[in-house]
Amino acid sequence: MPVGVLSIGSYTPAKIVDNQQISAWTGMPESWVTERTGVLQRRYAEPGTTTSDLALPAAREALQGVSDEVREGLGALVVATSTPDVPQPSTAAILQHKLGLSTLPAFDINAVCSGFLYGLAVAEGLLKAGRHGEHVLLVGADMFSTIMDRSDRRTVSLFGDGAGAVLLGEVPEGYGLRSVQLVTDGEFHHYVGVEAGGTRTPLDAEARETGQHFFRMDGRAVRDYALSVLAKLTAVTLDDCGLALDDVDRFVFHQANTRLLEAFVADAGIDPARVAYTAPHLGNTVAASVPLTLHATHRERPLRRGERVLLASVGGGMTAGAALLTWY
Repeated sequence: MPVGVLSIGSYTPAKIVDNQQISAWTGMPESWVTERTGVLQRRYAEPGTTTSDLALPAAREALQGVSDEVREGLGALVVATSTPDVPQPSTAAILQHKLGLSTLPAFDINAVCSGFLYGLAVAEGLLKAGRHGEHVLLVGADMFSTIMDRSDRRTVSLFGDGAGAVLLGEVPEGYGLRSVQLVTDGEFHHYVGVEAGGTRTPLDAEARETGQHFFRMDGRAVRDYALSVLAKLTAVTLDDCGLALDDVDRFVFHQANTRLLEAFVADAGIDPARVAYTAPHLGNTVAASVPLTLHATHRERPLRRGERVLLASVGGGMTAGAALLTWY
């Protein structure tokens, strides 16, 4: 039973944070931000917004794209996020309530920017096990605006808020997911992260005073890891399917930043016309990045039945994932 994407939804907040604002926060010229990152704008949620608030319209749009019968067959809800509403319960449980869904398994996955790809593998497993209904709603949502040190040019220039969702279910033979590859290299977990708020470092006054509640990143180390692991996972995924780069119709990469993607595309010899970009106007939306970009390219130029789409991401942990699907 192949598993494929039946419908997509996405959502980004209305508030635009441009490079003039980033320049004011960091003291760096607008030209530096543009040249180094290729990000021109990012979206920030308004104060008082939660991650589940972002996820809600994306999830509703994905559910609206299918029949009542399909919605009634929903067997599970999976939310990929590293910025949950609260430490517990799961954001998925809160989202389930907001969606008015009946009793079903609902849980979170945290693989940072790779969360959606990890969720894709989990959702496929749930559906193939046949114990949790005929469809799974998978949502990627993050609000990194809430953990940004606005004086840190290395991070605040990159990240934005957003959510993307897909409804997954059975598709005919020859379509759907053909390969999903995941890796974690935990020895590099210190490359990115938020130090305070867990059991190791309490989120107390001292932690806030020293900025340990903010997201930090070793940009050069992340870039080197990303370029290496993306190349490896892309090759493994294509080899698993018996395909070459030229056989892929569309590439949907995690939008870490525009310049990193441009470098990878050039090094890999990928036709830039086949690569979807949202980083210039949305920045890095973390777990939302892959589904947001998939939806954006579908809206711009609708995916045709039979198109081969390669998805890939790199995230904190360090984690990475890649998947090849044939569009139905």
